[in-house]
Amino acid sequence: MSEQQGDIKIKEKQQFPLTIKRLGINGEGVGYFKRQVVFVPGTLPGEEVVVEATKVHTKFAEAKVMKIRKASPHRVTPPCYVYEACGGCQLQHLEYSQQLVEKKDLLMQALERHTKFRLDDLNIRGTLGMETPWHYRNKSQFQVGKQGEKVIAGLYGQNSHQLVDIKECIVQRSETNKVIQVVRKQLEKLSIPVYNERKRKGSVRTIVTRVGVQTGEVQIVIVTATNDLPKKEQLIKALQNKLPEVKSIMQNINPLSTSLIFGEKTILLAGKKTIEEKLDGYSYHLSARAFFQLNPLQTEKLYNEIKKAADLTGTEKLVDAYCGSGTIGLWLSEGAGEIRGMDVIKESIEDARINANSYHLKNTRYEVGTAEEWMLKWKQEGWRPDVVVVDPPRTGCDPSLLKTILAVKPKKFVYASCNPSTLAKDLMMLSTHYKIEYIQPIDMFPQTSHVESVTKLVLKEQAGSR
Repeated sequence: MSEQQGDIKIKEKQQFPLTIKRLGINGEGVGYFKRQVVFVPGTLPGEEVVVEATKVHTKFAEAKVMKIRKASPHRVTPPCYVYEACGGCQLQHLEYSQQLVEKKDLLMQALERHTKFRLDDLNIRGTLGMETPWHYRNKSQFQVGKQGEKVIAGLYGQNSHQLVDIKECIVQRSETNKVIQVVRKQLEKLSIPVYNERKRKGSVRTIVTRVGVQTGEVQIVIVTATNDLPKKEQLIKALQNKLPEVKSIMQNINPLSTSLIFGEKTILLAGKKTIEEKLDGYSYHLSARAFFQLNPLQTEKLYNEIKKAADLTGTEKLVDAYCGSGTIGLWLSEGAGEIRGMDVIKESIEDARINANSYHLKNTRYEVGTAEEWMLKWKQEGWRPDVVVVDPPRTGCDPSLLKTILAVKPKKFVYASCNPSTLAKDLMMLSTHYKIEYIQPIDMFPQTSHVESVTKLVLKEQAGSR
């Protein structure tokens, strides 16, 4: 297309007016200038702004706000003192009730982009939010670094490798904020070497803390690049004296140059290997690497939505794929005839077995491995699930699992997703055999652009017989 037809290329540092049309998947405002897509962090739908291009790509440009000419009526002042520097939250400048509206729209955008569904034919419900959308995260993973002789702990800035020192994160539980600062101070006081990624020297890389909100139990995991943790005994003694609520101190060893937090080896330093959490009367034992939802209050809503979608009568055979420590299966145990779960992390399966045994559940079976390998194996043995529940990572379901689902054909498939884009792509594949009854978005991470959802799918021959 020629420049005469309006396809004029944006140049870096060029300033121009822009009207923001919607939010993008990372919480940035999206507008169009001379038919080119422009992404602008910190802007909101309906706003008229002046921006400056910071990066120009083939199909889109990135820009920063220079001036807001017309602000959204939903714009608020972010309460966090490091909001603009830290990449942890993206939507603190948007009032919470409107965050829920925009998150449903993000889900709809993904379905529009990656599927051929008519959105009017899909029953997409309003987003379920929180009454108090602050201090909800029960787990923190803060990188550590040095500023001169001072040890700092925090998160990397958005689109940068600059560590932002965070004294208090207002979406974290107060318990984890406190523990992070005590560990940081002790690392500094004892002169324990902090890992320098550029020089590949030092030991401590990350401080991970998790609190059982209902029990008050806290676990600390110190992630090191070295097998040896210098001044280990002095550090353990100091932490035990200052933090009686800490019931588990672990060391995880990750010597690799990777963005992954955890390595394969985890060692108990003091206390016990797991902490306990309770949800609606159920108790869960959580080891250092076990997956557990980060927002306990919203987790109850999420699991209840999964229970509604599964609609169990007491006789169904159920598979809990990507089962983690078995939390979803336990939540559904009263309504199922039998529950089988699997996960590739051995420690998670050990936790799941402990959790099931603690409630004397005889109708559960948990195995280490992938869902697709176990479901095909069980199919060959003549065992077929009536219901499959999945809560996969952000990458979505493995294609081989989706093929297995289509081969095994459970009557119902309940998909809990934390990524609208991968959900949309997976639903497109599943729609050959399954009807989407509804999609229920849930806000598990207020102040961020993340949106979780529960989708109920019913086998088409099953849906047609009702």
